[in-house]
Amino acid sequence: MSTSSVQIVADTLLSARQQGQPHVAAVFDKALAGADEAYAVQEAVSGALRWFANAAPRHWKSGGQSRQSVLTHAPLPPHGVWTSPAIANGFSFTRRGIEAEIALRLGRDVDARLAAELDETAAVELIDAMAVSIEIVDSRWTECMAAPPLLRLADLQCHGALILGDWQPWKARDWSRQVCRVAIGSKDVVERCGTHALGAPTWGLGAWLRHITRNGAIAGAGTVVTTGTWVGILDAREGDLVVAEFEGIGSTRVQL
Repeated sequence: MSTSSVQIVADTLLSARQQGQPHVAAVFDKALAGADEAYAVQEAVSGALRWFANAAPRHWKSGGQSRQSVLTHAPLPPHGVWTSPAIANGFSFTRRGIEAEIALRLGRDVDARLAAELDETAAVELIDAMAVSIEIVDSRWTECMAAPPLLRLADLQCHGALILGDWQPWKARDWSRQVCRVAIGSKDVVERCGTHALGAPTWGLGAWLRHITRNGAIAGAGTVVTTGTWVGILDAREGDLVVAEFEGIGSTRVQL
């Protein structure tokens, strides 16, 4: 791993966060050699900003474009995790992309030994609750989702904020029939059914838990992960009210 390249990218992302202005990603297109270096940037940024100085990350995002892709993961800054109904007053965004997701909560501690053995069925048994969530997509790169993949991963996979609805007891569902609706301001409501990229929000749980515990850390009971959008990324503007609803589970809203 190139310590210098990791630090350069981390310093650039820190500057973007501190100044509220994104930087051009293309300059750093070849700076990171692989996912391990992107994760090292995540750790360098979170360490510099002391997001997890007193406790392990309690909220994560995890996912991929398909079951054939390599899943990626990012810890979420605690100051950007809100309870619905939320108001984003005073929170600075460069972009306000909207993803409607299902968040899942661990019901027990998980260590590396347990995580190593998990398939989807066993991982699901560790979940005790679910909630409708909205992720606001944002970026410290001017290119946002068009930035190189490793730089997006280094930047917490273009994360801005996470809004969580009411927790419901976990219950198995036919995700292929799950209806999701998203209303943004005065735009027409977007409705989708069974459109999770991995087929189910639970599919990648094992990979996520193995990532968390890879260096001996514990994924503690109560840790939350949101695992992918049902509607792609929808554009919103400052002042919009955003409401995401999943039939039979609940709804979440945020005033931008």
